Amino acid sequence: MNNAARIKKNYQLIKLQKLVIVSVLIGFLSAFLGISLKKITEYYEEIFFHQTTLNPIFIIVFPVFGLSIIYFLREYLFRKKENKGIKEIFESTNSKSKNLPNYKIPSHFINGLLTVVFGGSTGIEVSTVVASATIGSVAQRKQNVFRQYKTELICAGVAAGVTALFSSPIAGILFAIEVISRKVTRAFLISNLIAVAIAFGLVFLLDEKPLFAVTITTWHLQAIPYFILLGILAGINSVYLTRCVLFFKSQFSKIKIHYYKILIGSLILSISLFFFPQLYGEGYHAIKGIFVHSNDVTLSFSLVLTFIGIILLKPIVTSATLASGGDGGVFAPSLFIGAFLGLLVALLLNTYLNANVIPVNFMVIGMAAVLSASIHAPFTAIFLVCGLTNDYTLFLPILVVCLISKYTAKMIYPFTVYSYSASLSK
Repeated sequence: MNNAARIKKNYQLIKLQKLVIVSVLIGFLSAFLGISLKKITEYYEEIFFHQTTLNPIFIIVFPVFGLSIIYFLREYLFRKKENKGIKEIFESTNSKSKNLPNYKIPSHFINGLLTVVFGGSTGIEVSTVVASATIGSVAQRKQNVFRQYKTELICAGVAAGVTALFSSPIAGILFAIEVISRKVTRAFLISNLIAVAIAFGLVFLLDEKPLFAVTITTWHLQAIPYFILLGILAGINSVYLTRCVLFFKSQFSKIKIHYYKILIGSLILSISLFFFPQLYGEGYHAIKGIFVHSNDVTLSFSLVLTFIGIILLKPIVTSATLASGGDGGVFAPSLFIGAFLGLLVALLLNTYLNANVIPVNFMVIGMAAVLSASIHAPFTAIFLVCGLTNDYTLFLPILVVCLISKYTAKMIYPFTVYSYSASLSK
């Protein structure tokens, strides 16, 4: 009995050692992929967007060109295999037989890059999440000992990818728990903690700066009723985003000739970008701009119309991008909508109610609130946005508003883009 127990103990120790090693590998590869995609996308998006400001004809050319390249790559390089976003991860984790195939890594990397660079109004976050999940999936197939850790290793890839994008290891782990796994095991904790530690270590070594340089000094208790209002509005806007994405995907699926989808999607995108260039790509350039000038903005009727137009159009152009073949998800659109919604609410309160609220606070809280409601993951949203700004001053109001926005959204419509897709695959 002692001998058998010793053998079993040694086997468990070897299995644990292998799990640690593979988690280190997943963390490094996923973080490297995420950082590379982020850097390349930022570099080329800035160049291409600048070209549209010099010559507006590119607003028409870029979307149709980008979506066409993605279509031809999908048809001839990836052999007509579509990217379904996070739905692919759910299909894999919910089935013992389905796995994320290797081609998902280059497919999502390339298509996510092309979508955003050529003006597609979405982000690279979901592309990174699926590609990094595939790294975890490939790793668990390499040895029989890892077969039982399929979900854990996929989540390790996801957590490391999110950590690399947003410089927040806590957001990485929470996203893996709240959205993908929904349960925590001993193997999950070991693999995910190691993967995000390696990913964050790489972020630190490369001296990655926060995406948004924001100075947050304080917040006031008197603003709490206004924060609650922002949370309710954020929940409503997130439902509008979700329903837009689902509606456009449903309608575009009825179009049998794919190039008609590309032409219609490109037309919607080009017209929207002509009037609102802030909608180009991820839209982070526009968020950075309003962060810089948030305290200097004077409310006017034209500005209100512009902000309302941006908030209403963003879900439409995001949906058109995804439905016509673009690669991406609702992370970046949620952050974008939240920033503009928060600033608009703050300006209206200060102008008409003399509320004297701090606009930058409302922008940061709005970003977290819309994201929380869009993916039904409030704790992920909190740490993700705090990681983006590298500031936790607003942690408490963000927590309250994220919970309000999530449950407001769930009361109106119980699904997110992810959970709706997952419910269809069951």
